[in-house]
Amino acid sequence: MKSSRIKIISVGDIETGKSCLIKRYCEKRFVNKYLPTIGVDFGVTKVTVDDRVLKVNLFDLSGHTAFREVRNEFYKDTQVVLFVYDVTSNSSFENLDSWLNEVKTYISDPLIMNKIIFALCGNKVDKSSRYISFKQGHQWAQQNNCCYFETSAQTGDGVVKVFETVFKMLVQVLETGKRPEVFTQTIGYTKEQVDTINRLKDCKDNYSRLGLTRGATRDDVNKSYRKFAKLLHPDKCDAPGTSEAFKLLSAARDGLLKDF
Repeated sequence: MKSSRIKIISVGDIETGKSCLIKRYCEKRFVNKYLPTIGVDFGVTKVTVDDRVLKVNLFDLSGHTAFREVRNEFYKDTQVVLFVYDVTSNSSFENLDSWLNEVKTYISDPLIMNKIIFALCGNKVDKSSRYISFKQGHQWAQQNNCCYFETSAQTGDGVVKVFETVFKMLVQVLETGKRPEVFTQTIGYTKEQVDTINRLKDCKDNYSRLGLTRGATRDDVNKSYRKFAKLLHPDKCDAPGTSEAFKLLSAARDGLLKDF
């Protein structure tokens, strides 16, 4: 069995949850009161993908400007760059361009850049005060040739998907010497699914959760349920919050059917 050592770095503004994402993946836990990273934080794990053992070193680079000179020492030999922003923070999203420019400054060789996997994570999707939409995040990823994911380090939603995807892409690079061309197709959910999940969480009554009005028939309830269940079944949708939304959908149907 082949074995490879790989290097992943995470970059982005302070308090976007970079360290928490790594902790969630490597240690399967969420650190509620995590102190801002001083310089660089480090994680290590080992995974097997397609008969290849990957010994993974993960470096979380501090987002503070005071540590820029420290950060530049860690860009060398990077194989994956994980850009992280907070979906509740407009500034962390707007600063992604600066982070991309920093990466390009310190990894200036185009031959190396063309083999690096770039991924964008919109983190903290469990928060109700979302500011940056799914569409905005996805568009930035498309424009900059990145995979796009939405995650919650607190609940764990989407986190495993991020790392499983980049590991598979890395194996392809290692085997062929070429990076997959279309990154954004790796996302496991659509805007319609994300909008439906958010609507289900925001609705206050069972009728609105099923997109119905009072006076709807039993057939209307079942028809609406089947429509949304097909869209949000956990086996078909990887979007953060899918399981919770599916439970709300099922509870809404059961609650309404009791009235007939």
